[in-house]
Amino acid sequence: MRLTGWWHRRNNPARIELYTRTSFHLFALNEITLLGSSVLSGGGTRNGLRLGLFALVAVHAALCATLCSTGLNWHLGRREQPIRLLAAVATTSLGGALFALGLRMNVPSAHGVGAPVLAVALVSIGLGATVLAVPRGHAVLHLLIGAALALGTGSTLLGLPLQAGAGFALAVLVAGGAMVFASGSSLWLLRVVRELDSARELQSQLAVAEERLRFGRDLHDVMGRNLAVIALKSELAVQLARRGGPQAVEQMIEVQRIARQSQREVRDVVRGYRKADLAVELAGALSVLRAAGIDGRAEGQDGSALPDEVQAALGWVVREATTNVLRHSEARHCTIRLTVGADASAVLSVDNDGVREHTADGTSGSGLNGLSERLTALNGTLATDSRTGDFRLTAEVPPPGPRTQQLEVAAP
Repeated sequence: MRLTGWWHRRNNPARIELYTRTSFHLFALNEITLLGSSVLSGGGTRNGLRLGLFALVAVHAALCATLCSTGLNWHLGRREQPIRLLAAVATTSLGGALFALGLRMNVPSAHGVGAPVLAVALVSIGLGATVLAVPRGHAVLHLLIGAALALGTGSTLLGLPLQAGAGFALAVLVAGGAMVFASGSSLWLLRVVRELDSARELQSQLAVAEERLRFGRDLHDVMGRNLAVIALKSELAVQLARRGGPQAVEQMIEVQRIARQSQREVRDVVRGYRKADLAVELAGALSVLRAAGIDGRAEGQDGSALPDEVQAALGWVVREATTNVLRHSEARHCTIRLTVGADASAVLSVDNDGVREHTADGTSGSGLNGLSERLTALNGTLATDSRTGDFRLTAEVPPPGPRTQQLEVAAP
């Protein structure tokens, strides 16, 4: 297995979620690395005080990372809102900031960050984490304004000038707003990708349901009248037989004729359902691919010169290949290429990217097996070729000639 297998096995929503979680954890790591190391390297301060401030930064970073993870799970509907953890981060952020400001000049500033920078950083990073654990909308804005006012008012109560308190409030609005925007954007991106993936899956399910409804409607239209006539004539034959009337035999003969006619009509419906027109399937495939946000293209000939049975078989190849692209890949490009030789031979290939690793192992599904059987009846072949992120399905049909005989089971 390749080293990147753990990534390719994930779909797009899982990848975005992993990327988002990793980003938030890197924020916490950067907080410890940058702020913590700067506090430790500062001069003019007792070792015990520097270690205490570093411990404050480390605890704050750990709480923020935990809140980011649980907050994401809450937004994704996997757990309840982490109220206690939210309160712990808010308390540590604001309390740590006021503690740093209360130390005044004892906080290292010659070679490390000063008290103002440390205070604003703690509150801003805390805002970036808490925004993941609050409802969307006005609550986020209220949280940002409340944090700015709290730090500005708290610094004033500690004896700092009023201008300094206003500066702290403005700094939190700017830096904290940036952190809130970054966290909110990541959450929004994750939500949009998940909704798109759900819509894509729903589109495939609706297409299958629509096809089932169409088949059911056609079958009802064909069989509804005939079954009603069979029921009426059977009832009439029963009544005539009880009376000893000779017409009962004629009615049962008519019932037999209608039943055989119904059998032929059902067979025709099934055959019509199984028949795929190549031109229609190509146009439908391109329409579905583009509707799913995939760059679908058709190249080569249109196949109108091919025999009807070859067009039907290749039409099924197009339909099955398009279904596999939608369901089993994260494709951005898909190319359908048809080459028709002068001897009426045909080669149809479907190329797409965005293949997930667990679907590119060469295993044939029932759909591909069915296509192979259809092509075998025409002496054709079906082949697949998977490479890193790319997949190709190739169907080849030789010139018309003696074909492989297959038994056809008539519909009941």
